[in-house]
Order: sequence, then structure tokens, then C-alpha cells
Amino acid sequence: MLSMADCLLPDWGVPASVRAVMTTRKGGLSRPPFDSLNLGEHVGDDPAHVASNRQAVANLLGVRPTWLQQVHGDTVVPLQKDSVDGMRGDGCVVSEPGVACAIMVADCLPVLWAHARGKVVAAAHAGWRGLAGQLGQGVLEAVHTRYMERVQALHPALTPDVIADETRIWLGPCIGAQVFEVGDEVRAAFVDAQPGASVMFRACGAGKHLADLQGLARLRLRELGLKAIFGNDGSPHWCTVTQPSLFFSHRRDHVSLGSSGRMAALAWLT
Repeated sequence: MLSMADCLLPDWGVPASVRAVMTTRKGGLSRPPFDSLNLGEHVGDDPAHVASNRQAVANLLGVRPTWLQQVHGDTVVPLQKDSVDGMRGDGCVVSEPGVACAIMVADCLPVLWAHARGKVVAAAHAGWRGLAGQLGQGVLEAVHTRYMERVQALHPALTPDVIADETRIWLGPCIGAQVFEVGDEVRAAFVDAQPGASVMFRACGAGKHLADLQGLARLRLRELGLKAIFGNDGSPHWCTVTQPSLFFSHRRDHVSLGSSGRMAALAWLT
């Protein structure tokens, strides 16, 4: 049976009304290569196992996660208690109890937002495409805009600077900089829009670079005025590829095993 001991519990200085959890591959019913808590319906796993795993997560949280159809874009979905699964988007925001933001990953970076006054949470799925976006505007900027709008609607007297100061961010596990090899086009997608991003790439051959995905996200978040950023700091134990007993990894497993399961970062209000 799934328990909190099978999950990562963010430590990010949020009020008691904000809850968050990051699942691992532990605690579910799926068989190899999806063993055992695969939450992705689209990866080839037994649908009954996925449904049972998702129900186990809902039981653990005590609220219903809303599962998005993630497409590596920047669409942000506002969630309500009656929101349905399968909406296309790579970010979500919620300001009422009873429903959880859910972002599935298996190497991409999950990012969670929470306001220190405990009435708004948000989440983003940040693979390199969604993170880079167009002309420096990607999924993090899109989610932050919707998050700010929701906080300001609830707290009209707060300025954007105050909201930024009162915002807490948590970065979950992702593919680490020691193994995330990318081409010139990926480097250019970031550096052309933000020259300072060049420090997050290390040459490893002709036209090849090792990219620091969480570092790139931190740069973007700081540009938005966000300073309280917790979780993944690039240390090896946060790397999905090199921790096979704990994390699913598409890059590690899809060639040798044919596919990989999906984990989820979730945030909700009580």
C-alpha cells in the first residue's frame, strides 16, 4: 500500500494549509518496466494498474488529483473541484481545496509554486522545450503569470514585488547535468534569449553539451523575481537517470526496456 514513506515530501517553508508530495516509483501495482507506481496512462502499462495507482495517490492525499495531457507547451489550466482529467496543458493553478495540481515527469523538471498566505498553489511541467519556450517566454513564465493573477485577485492590496517575496518554489527531481546531453539547437534556444544561460551548458564534444535543467529553471525563476527556491539543487541524488531504484527515467529506460513509467509532483490546499 502506498504511504508517505514511499514519496518525497517538499521542505519549502509553506503554511499548514499548503500540502505537497512527489511520488517515486515505489508503492504501486505495475509490473516491469513500470514497477511499481506508474501514473502515466500513455506509456503502455496495464490501464487497470494505472487506475489503481492513481486511486492510491488520491487516497494518500485525501483529495482528487487532476491529471493533465502534457504536451511540452506552455498552456496553463485553472483547476476547480469539477475539473476533468485529460485537459491539454503543462501547468495548472488552484485556489480552492478539494483538488490537487498534478504534474507527471520521468526526466523533465516538476516545479511547484505556493503563496506564503496559503491560498494559491500552482505547478509546471518543465522539459527543455517548455522551459525554453519562445523568445524567453516558456511554461514557467506562463504559470507564474496565472499564479500572480490568482494571488492578486485574492489579495488586491499586494504588489507584484510583495507577492514574489511571499512565493515559495520547489523543484523536484529531473535529469541531472552530468548526463543530460543536448545539441547546439537546445543550447541556442536558451542562450539566444538569455545570454547568461551559457553557464548552464558544458561542452562534451562537437556540437554536444551537458545541460543543467534545474539550473536553467532557477535562472528563469530569478528573472521573475522569485528568490525562495527549494528542492533540487543539482546534486547527484536529485538525478532521475542515475537513481534507478527510486525514479523513473525515460532517457535511461525507453531504449533498453521499451518504455518508462511516470511519477508526479502534486500540490493542493486544505
